[in-house]
Amino acid sequence: MSHSSSTGEPWAHTLPAAVSARSVVRVPQGLVQTDTLAAELPVALVFNGISHAVMMATPQDLEAFALGFALSEGILDSPSQCFGMEVLRSESCGQPAVEVHLEIAAACFVRLKAQRRSMAGRTGCGVCGLDSLQALDLSPPAMPDQPWARRVQPQEIFDAIRAMLPLQQLNALCGSLHAAAWVGADGQLALVMEDVGRHNALDKVLGALAQQGRPYESGWMLMSSRASHELVRKCVRLRVPMLATISAPTDLAVAMAQRAGLHLWGLCRAPRAVLYTPAQDPTAP
Repeated sequence: MSHSSSTGEPWAHTLPAAVSARSVVRVPQGLVQTDTLAAELPVALVFNGISHAVMMATPQDLEAFALGFALSEGILDSPSQCFGMEVLRSESCGQPAVEVHLEIAAACFVRLKAQRRSMAGRTGCGVCGLDSLQALDLSPPAMPDQPWARRVQPQEIFDAIRAMLPLQQLNALCGSLHAAAWVGADGQLALVMEDVGRHNALDKVLGALAQQGRPYESGWMLMSSRASHELVRKCVRLRVPMLATISAPTDLAVAMAQRAGLHLWGLCRAPRAVLYTPAQDPTAP
């Protein structure tokens, strides 16, 4: 996979920074100081020359992001169906932007065109631009059970959170990025990615795992955010057996996880954690 810019310069010299410095006024002291802010750029994902989605994202780990998105959104069934990728500098309304061009298998491209989906993504949204309610995919199929996921204890989650915190280097600078981390079935944290969008951070990890050839069933996902339905849907689609988040889930996220057999933990803040699924319905006899 290659990297280049639209001007022909090496991409490493033209990649927009993941953070930027701005002058701010501290109140009530009235001091003018320099603050660090997270970059948020339009990233267009282009498949076989057709722009499919524009996501507002942090300009870092974009190849992993694009591949993870293509897999978690069902555009690709396997990483082998992506034949090449190119990252190009672009512009939107006079501001820096990025295009990621993917060359994918013909069968995948035909299916993509049939979906008739054109999505304009935002940092808090996972369904923007869907052309029908039927396209929401709120009833994912059940996943195969992974017995080891049932044995994960809260202390393993707390240990992973402690290991993740010092690896959130961009968030340490600006305080506004989400993190997604991959934890092996042995409890060892193996990978951390950051982005202004929680679903982008998740896609970056999913893409990086695909690049490394790691099976999704061999570990679980840890998120610094709440658990929303799109995070559950992405994990279920790729058969990640467990998702743990620092904040609480939504009711839709819990319902989807319950139907699919995803082990969903939330409010994971030592010494407390809540296992939302699998759970027994309290109204059941």
